[in-house]
Amino acid sequence: MIRYYFDIRDDNGIYPDEEGMEFATQREAEVEAAESLAGLARDFATLDDRPDLSVEVRTVVGRVFQAALIFDRSETKQ
Repeated sequence: MIRYYFDIRDDNGIYPDEEGMEFATQREAEVEAAESLAGLARDFATLDDRPDLSVEVRTVVGRVFQAALIFDRSETKQ
């Protein structure tokens, strides 16, 4: 089992995961990151000013991958 840490980054900074979670495979950690990002997106969906969000995943060795959600909004054309 490998311990993965899921750091959250938004427009205001980074919020490090100090506990982490253990998974048998990186794929399991990728699923956890995607589910976490989806939950954060739901939480921020009702805000007028939605920040870009990412989950930066690392182990004790270093960064493994990043999952990101970018809110790119254009003015509505009428």
